[in-house]
Amino acid sequence: MNRNPRVMLITGAAGGMGRATVQLFNEKGWIVIGVDRNEFGESFPSHGLFIQADISDPTQLEEIYSSVRNFTVSLDAVINNAALQVVKPLLETSVEEWDAVMASNLRSVFLGAKLAYPLLKNKGGGAIVNVSSVHAIATSSGVGSYAASKGGLLALTRSMAIEFAQDNIRVNAILPGAVDTPMLSAHLDQIRLENLAKRTVNGRIGMPSEIAHAIYFLADDEQSSFMTGQSIVVDGGATAKLSTE
Repeated sequence: MNRNPRVMLITGAAGGMGRATVQLFNEKGWIVIGVDRNEFGESFPSHGLFIQADISDPTQLEEIYSSVRNFTVSLDAVINNAALQVVKPLLETSVEEWDAVMASNLRSVFLGAKLAYPLLKNKGGGAIVNVSSVHAIATSSGVGSYAASKGGLLALTRSMAIEFAQDNIRVNAILPGAVDTPMLSAHLDQIRLENLAKRTVNGRIGMPSEIAHAIYFLADDEQSSFMTGQSIVVDGGATAKLSTE
């Protein structure tokens, strides 16, 4: 049976996991709308829409969805993937840095959901996938603002799932562990990356494509239609292993 192409929107589209997700959804026949503060490049799907903007700015977020509404009357899925990480001790983190992380990682999801809701409802329902982090459930020193934002995203996911169910909109979260992305390599040298890999059960860090497939599972109604308000950890077993071993 033929069906019209499904349409998805992803924030943080130009990053490591974002690019892998754009590629996978495009390969699956979806029309992709990508948003990022950085340029994506010429490899973005030609039949899609890329919007260069900063989702932490409420005004720009409004403008993003104005462009989206001019492009499509409905959405099948929204992937909240964009994130900002400040690496420094809490006692050295400024109010401005804290607020910037919360605006990018948490407030943008709240405001974006309000703007995306009518487009998802127009399709008769759909899926929202919030990309949280293992730092929401087990963290380390120096990333307090990031961990707090990702923990808040899990609570927001549950609230959204409860309130949006009336219009058949499912909301779930994915919690990636260490993944081979520019964000990770920007804060860790090669030796620390190798030590991090050894701490996983699999003995390696994840690849962006592996996270993309997990995101696709949660976004696709044919695969996860009875899942909402849940979170999936994809971390190579890192959080399953006792730190005392």
